[in-house]
Amino acid sequence: MEVQQFQYDNKIVQKFLYATMLWGVVGMVVGLLLAFMFLFPNLTDGISWLSFGRLRPLHTNAVIFAFVGNAIFAGVYYSLQRLLKARMFNDVLSSINFWGWQLIIVAAAITLPLGYTTSKEYAELEWPIDIAIAVIWVVFGWNMIGTILKRRQRHLYVAVWFYLATFVTVAVLHIFNSLELPVTALKSYSVYAGVQDALVQWWYGHNAVAFFLTTPFLGLMYYFVPKAANRPVYSYRLSIVHFWSLIFIYIWAGPHHLLYSSLPDWAQNLGVVFSVMLIAPSWGGMINGLLTLRGVWDKVRSDATLKFMVVAITGYGMATFEGPMLSLKNVNAIAHFSDWIIAHVHVGALAWNGFLTFGMIYYLVPKMWKTTLYSKGLANLHFWIGTLGIILYALPMYVAGFTQALMWKEFNPDGTLVYGNFLETVQQIIPMYWMRAIGGTMFIVGMLIMVYNVIVTIRKGTAVTDELAEAPALTRVSKRRVAGETFHTWLERKPVQLTVLATVAILIGGIIQIVPTILVKSNIPTITSVKPYTPLELEGRDLYIREGCVGCHSQMIRPFRSEVERYGEYAKAGEFVYDHPFLWGSKRTGPDLLRIGGKYSDNWHLNHMYDPQSTSSGSIMPAYQWLVLNEHDRSGVESKMHAMVSLGVPYTDEDISNAQLAMAEQAEQIEKNLYTDPEFERTYEADKKYAQENGEEFVEMRDREIVSLIAYLQRLGTDIKVKNTDELLSQNK
Repeated sequence: MEVQQFQYDNKIVQKFLYATMLWGVVGMVVGLLLAFMFLFPNLTDGISWLSFGRLRPLHTNAVIFAFVGNAIFAGVYYSLQRLLKARMFNDVLSSINFWGWQLIIVAAAITLPLGYTTSKEYAELEWPIDIAIAVIWVVFGWNMIGTILKRRQRHLYVAVWFYLATFVTVAVLHIFNSLELPVTALKSYSVYAGVQDALVQWWYGHNAVAFFLTTPFLGLMYYFVPKAANRPVYSYRLSIVHFWSLIFIYIWAGPHHLLYSSLPDWAQNLGVVFSVMLIAPSWGGMINGLLTLRGVWDKVRSDATLKFMVVAITGYGMATFEGPMLSLKNVNAIAHFSDWIIAHVHVGALAWNGFLTFGMIYYLVPKMWKTTLYSKGLANLHFWIGTLGIILYALPMYVAGFTQALMWKEFNPDGTLVYGNFLETVQQIIPMYWMRAIGGTMFIVGMLIMVYNVIVTIRKGTAVTDELAEAPALTRVSKRRVAGETFHTWLERKPVQLTVLATVAILIGGIIQIVPTILVKSNIPTITSVKPYTPLELEGRDLYIREGCVGCHSQMIRPFRSEVERYGEYAKAGEFVYDHPFLWGSKRTGPDLLRIGGKYSDNWHLNHMYDPQSTSSGSIMPAYQWLVLNEHDRSGVESKMHAMVSLGVPYTDEDISNAQLAMAEQAEQIEKNLYTDPEFERTYEADKKYAQENGEEFVEMRDREIVSLIAYLQRLGTDIKVKNTDELLSQNK
């Protein structure tokens, strides 16, 4: 048998490891800044690109796609070559993958703080960057599949199955969720509207967690845990069941993010059923990982790498037990929109993704620089500080979530809300936010210890960029199953067939859920009183999106007595038919805004945006003073309206041609309303006089951004007029 010599490409792995650590620190520091902004809301006062609403998507994208994304590529490029006994298919493709991904991250780091966002969670990047992501992802898949086809190992190990499923599914999710109509170079509108957009987004959002934060890491678990423990994986059969059941069931679970919303009940119920089923394959994988370590627990106690991996797998088990539990309607009714979800997400992110990445780094660095780890003591210190940081982060957020739910839903004997003022809940959980900030600080300190340990380790070692290896050439065998060969054993040597079957498995759920919601009109009943936004309201809505208001405020009143009493009539599917994109939100740091229109005066909204604490004592909302001061460029509204027409919004040619005039009239009326406040009139006229006397340019209030935002906020919920109880009773007699 011919033995061939070849070299593993370690350079690409080393590059991705450097990027993982760099972006991990950046993403977590931004997250820590956000945590402190809950305690000091005006920490970045007056700096628009450092406002909470703009930094929040930067944090999530940096942690998910920069930190975790680079870790995935590092782990896949290292393990794939060794599992297949082959160098990566093409070094140029590897380099394009690396540099292209880093450029995408830099583009996100620039555009998101500047307010260029689609507002869709985990998919906020605008259309040119979406295209770049698709291209680089295809490059990654091309390189991976090319390597598989030239492999010297006949059967594909379980880790490779998960890598293939990740590549296919992320591509499908990204493409369909990112279908958008460009308006300008950095502005687009989702092709879906309202309920349909919400379903597609959370089909993507949930499965981005499933197929970007879970399946590739399961592949890494199946490779690195046995390697670090020097033990075979516990059960081959369990790994087969784990893989196929997980990828088939996971794709159905997205609607559990939209329970008690305007999504049709049948779609919600499908999400619940499959979410509950998910616990079986998820815990099957956890058990397979933990039992791989049977017989080596003494080594686990002394080896920081294995300690990180054990906690990571345990965190995966906790998160995947809690996920199905949160999908139960009675639990979801309490947890949704609260800090409970923040705790749940971070158990998965910090423990599962973070700790498995740390364990992988501690395993890889000594091997790739042919040395020993500089300090096992520092690695163990990192482990304990990081573990305590996770506990101090998550537990207070659970308490905060329970507190919010109980306070939001509590009634007096006379039927009124005990805590009618939303801010009473906010003030009650401030101590929990302090503890979260302390826990987050500890987690980052641990990571900095790791970075120092790794840097010193690399300096004392010698990098092996092209690692010599040898393996027999792969000989041809029958394409058909041979005697005694099971179907799955045959499938493991047929990568094309395996990929096709995995693709079919993940497409079934998406097709059954999404296609009827988009094509069957009866699923989304229309309401005749619901009209498109006026041009000024459309511009104001884009400002709302730009400032990331959806990150703290929902626009979805659920059919609960407590929510109807607090916010008004529950949401109807037909209210959102012109919303491109939908803005239902997923967290209530502030109150729901669906029925905010007409509740407060225009002056209240202006003062609230300029100085939130002046109108709402104890508020933790940051000031948005630039909205009150900046001139608003509305010259592109016609292009936006034309785009909306293409998406089915019934603007007429007359509406579009008269858009500037209509905006001017509505803006002048809002400016007139503002003059009803003597304090506004005095201050505004004094500013105008000062500008004229000093030869400075003065922007009329009607031309400022705040006026457009006020127009949008005052429109919210006003299309639905709900008759009071007395009127309904008189009609029923």
